[in-house]
Amino acid sequence: MRISFLISILLLAGCTFVQLTDAGAGVAQLGSGDVANCESKGVVSTQTRAKVVVSRSEEAVREELTVMARNEAAKLGANAIVPIASPEDGAQSFRAFLCK
Repeated sequence: MRISFLISILLLAGCTFVQLTDAGAGVAQLGSGDVANCESKGVVSTQTRAKVVVSRSEEAVREELTVMARNEAAKLGANAIVPIASPEDGAQSFRAFLCK
């Protein structure tokens, strides 16, 4: 029983818990050079748990932060995001843009 609980925790440590919305699916992650002719719609700050009993994988945390940013950027009327900096302690900020 105890071993299966520990295995479950370890599996969850790599899982993503945030779902991409239909609106968020219309938002692309681009590089800073790709948005030169786009309209800035603001900054989106995201935060998630980097540790759930054990540290989560960097990839899972990064993916979750990006999904949250895409969902939030869509609410601003944006269709693109660009990371401002790398994730740190389960947090990351993105610039949101409307590109035509």
